[in-house]
Amino acid sequence: MNYERKVDVMDSLAGTQSFYEDAGDSRRKRTWLIVALVLIALALAATYYAFTSGKAAADADAGTAAAPNVTVIIPGRVSVEAAISANGTIAARREMPVGVAGEGGQVLRVLVEPGQWVGAGQTLAVIDRSVQAQQAASLAASIRVAQADAKLAQAELERAQALVGRGFISKADMDRKRATRDAANARVRVAQAQYAEATARNERLNIVAPAAGLVLTRDVEPGQIVGAGSGVLFRMARDGEMEMLAQMAEADLARVNVGTRATITPVGSNLNIAGQVWQKSPVINMETRQGTVRIAIPYSEALRPGGFADARLIAGTAEAPLLPESAVQSGVEGNFVLVVDANNTVQRRPVKVGTVTDGGVSIASGLTGTEKVVALAGAFLNPGDKVKPVVQKSSQ
Repeated sequence: MNYERKVDVMDSLAGTQSFYEDAGDSRRKRTWLIVALVLIALALAATYYAFTSGKAAADADAGTAAAPNVTVIIPGRVSVEAAISANGTIAARREMPVGVAGEGGQVLRVLVEPGQWVGAGQTLAVIDRSVQAQQAASLAASIRVAQADAKLAQAELERAQALVGRGFISKADMDRKRATRDAANARVRVAQAQYAEATARNERLNIVAPAAGLVLTRDVEPGQIVGAGSGVLFRMARDGEMEMLAQMAEADLARVNVGTRATITPVGSNLNIAGQVWQKSPVINMETRQGTVRIAIPYSEALRPGGFADARLIAGTAEAPLLPESAVQSGVEGNFVLVVDANNTVQRRPVKVGTVTDGGVSIASGLTGTEKVVALAGAFLNPGDKVKPVVQKSSQ
């Protein structure tokens, strides 16, 4: 019995030791398994990080490589003439309508043509004066008759004065002799005045230039009967002076003063004719909100009254950015430019265009002059695009 219990005890102890050995092996296995899983997870994380970082870098490099090169310009600010553009018609600065000054008659000859220069008092057309010449001759003869009567009256008065002292003629007769002499002298003066009137009237028969200038139009032909109701037969520009009647907006009119310089370009020509504002309208048309500026210009064969012309008036100078015309675009909302910001991203910037010159387009507002403005290929870019700006030195 004792032996059996002893054996049982030993078996129990052996079983307990085996149990602890098995439990220890299980813990070690689990520990190594956890460590292995952690290492595998770290390796996977490192591999993923390396893969994603490389891909992002590759994508960034690819994106940078895909960004196009874009030429940009930094305009700065330059002195630009503040010009105002306008259009209008050419006219004679002082137009002289010429008609019949006398009683008129039949036109015998027309001596000038449109475009011809004439002097003051020069005959433009000759009117028939055959009847008036005979009337003048008759009045000239009446002068001689009156002078003969006056001479006879004076002789009779002198003879009477010689007889007064002898008592042959009374004082009453002497008074009548003096009255007769005075009346005869008066008739001489009347006849002379009538002849002078007829002569002046005949001189007014011909149509003459009231002043020196350029003949613009001719509305009379030989054989035509003209009179006081015939209207204007010739139109002249005094001294050939011309002007442009430029229509201008109310805001621009306020910037123009008498003496402002202007350049006139007639339609259909490349001429630039210098002029100067000599008068501006004191009123504004309520319907068009425009006023008229009168620009004096010298005579030129290219200028024809009634023709159309463009004017460019210089209203001072101002500091403004100056861009090439290719940099300024137009849209539904107005003019705009494309600028490249600090992140090399294209941005749209609305601007107000000022003076357009041969050197470029001045920007009245919207730019400070320090921006990187896309100079070319702006139509192929959109706001938000990434670009590589290539700065081009401004030529201004």
